[in-house]
Amino acid sequence: MFNARFITTLRRTLALATVTSATALAPLAAHSAESTWPDKPVTVIVPSAAGGGADVLTRIVITHLARATNQTFVIENRPGAGGAIGMTQIKRAAPDGYTLGYGNLNTLAVNPSLFNKLAYDPSKDFAFIGPMFTLPNLLVVRADAPYKSVADLVAAAKAKPGKLFWAAANLGSSGHMGGELFKRMADIDASYVPYNGDPASLTDLVGGQLDFAITNAPIAWPLVQAGKLRALAITSSTRVPLFPNIPTMDESGLKGYDNGAWGGLIFPAGTPQPIVDRASAVLEKVMNSDGVKDDLAKAFATPTPGTQPDFVRFVAAEQKKWADVIASANIEKQN
Repeated sequence: MFNARFITTLRRTLALATVTSATALAPLAAHSAESTWPDKPVTVIVPSAAGGGADVLTRIVITHLARATNQTFVIENRPGAGGAIGMTQIKRAAPDGYTLGYGNLNTLAVNPSLFNKLAYDPSKDFAFIGPMFTLPNLLVVRADAPYKSVADLVAAAKAKPGKLFWAAANLGSSGHMGGELFKRMADIDASYVPYNGDPASLTDLVGGQLDFAITNAPIAWPLVQAGKLRALAITSSTRVPLFPNIPTMDESGLKGYDNGAWGGLIFPAGTPQPIVDRASAVLEKVMNSDGVKDDLAKAFATPTPGTQPDFVRFVAAEQKKWADVIASANIEKQN
């Protein structure tokens, strides 16, 4: 027979062994999750329509990500409600590392200040992975317009406050925000005309119904090449190799001006940090590769390699920047 003291000692020893084993296995499990991700197909939710700029650019990056991980990535387009439908689906997905999401200027930075209510909170509902790319806008006018430079356009707007009409696709788009930033920094008053898409606005610009537009470079560039539009400036902070002769807005007198569409990858909040770190490291390596640089360049975009903390800081800065622009432009919040 075992005495009571022996049984008590045995129980304590077993309890200590259990705790020690669990503690020892925790780092091993974390290491396993980090080193094996992804070991099954990954779903990527893009909150915009198939064939659009965000979709095309995301597919380029995801193709390279699939090659780098030797795994299948399946893109699902979930457009609607300014991106809120897709973002809500990302938010509600299982936080296991097998649902990725695409977040961009609109869904992560602009929408929080543009809408009274959002079905998601960019700062709480997602785990940021890393940035992917930026896509510059072009400030364009009709080819036969009297404006040969940004300075000419600013002078005309100052001479006729509120009489010049400009367009961009959709309220809160990168073009719309870029135009509001232009007005603010140039201290001009020009009338914004919202359009449901860039093609329609550029058709009216060519037809003489508008004075200028700020739009994604890939959409405007064919019309510039065809001699129907004139590009006064590019909205990126530095010149782009594809458009070496187009000055930046900064070079045109608006010091510090920087605007463009951008996108990155996110997980649902609660995704294990080792998986987030692993995904971030793989993505950064992919974004530094020559292959993705070449493929994005063909689509007029520039890769933006960066770590997970880099992306967190960038999005926070963008949220503040565009909140200030929206407030100064007195843009009414949407329901």
